[in-house]
Amino acid sequence: MHKLLVTGGAGFIGANFVHYWLTQHPQDRLVVLDALTYAGNMTSLAGCLEQENFRFVHGDIGDQSLVETLLLEDGLDTVVNFAAESHVDRSIHGPDPFVTTNVVGTHSLLKAAKKVWLDGTLAGRPHRFHHVSTDEVYGSLAPEESPFTETTPYAPNSPYSASKAASDHLVRAYHHTYGLEVTTSNCSNNYGPYQFPEKLIPLIILNILEAKQLPIYGDGLNIRDWLYVDDHCRGIDLVLQKGRAGEVYNIGGNNEWRNIEIVQLVCTLVDEKLAASDTLRQRFPRSPVCLGHKAESLITYVKDRPGHDRRYAINAEKSRNELGYAPLESFETGIRKTIDWYLLNEAWWRGVMNGSYRDWLEKQYAH
Repeated sequence: MHKLLVTGGAGFIGANFVHYWLTQHPQDRLVVLDALTYAGNMTSLAGCLEQENFRFVHGDIGDQSLVETLLLEDGLDTVVNFAAESHVDRSIHGPDPFVTTNVVGTHSLLKAAKKVWLDGTLAGRPHRFHHVSTDEVYGSLAPEESPFTETTPYAPNSPYSASKAASDHLVRAYHHTYGLEVTTSNCSNNYGPYQFPEKLIPLIILNILEAKQLPIYGDGLNIRDWLYVDDHCRGIDLVLQKGRAGEVYNIGGNNEWRNIEIVQLVCTLVDEKLAASDTLRQRFPRSPVCLGHKAESLITYVKDRPGHDRRYAINAEKSRNELGYAPLESFETGIRKTIDWYLLNEAWWRGVMNGSYRDWLEKQYAH
């Protein structure tokens, strides 16, 4: 039996991990710590709050004394750190929160873990600090370059990726300097349920349903490696079970797509769903298919993001060889599950898309 502190557990990947862990490891104790900023949502944890082995704490990872108290009170032996500011556009327009949360916040977690697990009353007990990071710390790949490995030199190009790179280095330093038992995973672009609608795939799905423009940066040929969120959760599970302390593991989807191809596929699949369902057409009467048009008619090319990385791709061979990791979902199966989830959970996404967020989003993609 393990006792986990899951930071950022009300966010996109964190909430999916909580649901995954409670299903796969029902005997374990989970404590979620989340500051409930704009991307954290308690409704994403529906069904968890009633479980006896689950506890939610509203708080900030930068509150070191609070983290120390949680580690001690619940006798926690594992930290899984999802807490992060993660949207590149927001980091370009306002980088300060990214440094505060991703760098200073991670350092506060590390200090709390060191104090309790190495210097305090729980010293000597087995423990693990797992840090969830991103492939963006490696920079940008040219079309002909090989995918990122765990030894690829860091070359972050946005304030977001720079802040994650800094946190990765701090985690590594706490292992090599103090002996804290840490692991880090660097993942490719996640998609799936509970993703905040500022990210590409949910943004496209919901904009189709409301007949809003589908903004494509630049020429739309930027390439990303896409990973269904449940496959990411399984990868982290394997790292916690089998990963060697001090090591980094890439978790990827082996699934490279150009942005414009992603948008075109989502358009086709949403059109198919609505064309086949009277109920869906009644619920979303403004969608293009209801007016005799195709969703692709909403595609709008907008000014490119400053410093937009051209391509990301992950080599997950180390995770496959050491941990037995391989994604279960193809993009075709994962994207269908994702579209179905958003169609079935309208109350969730309407709840998170409040007026202030809509205003911000429309400003970002204005001509």
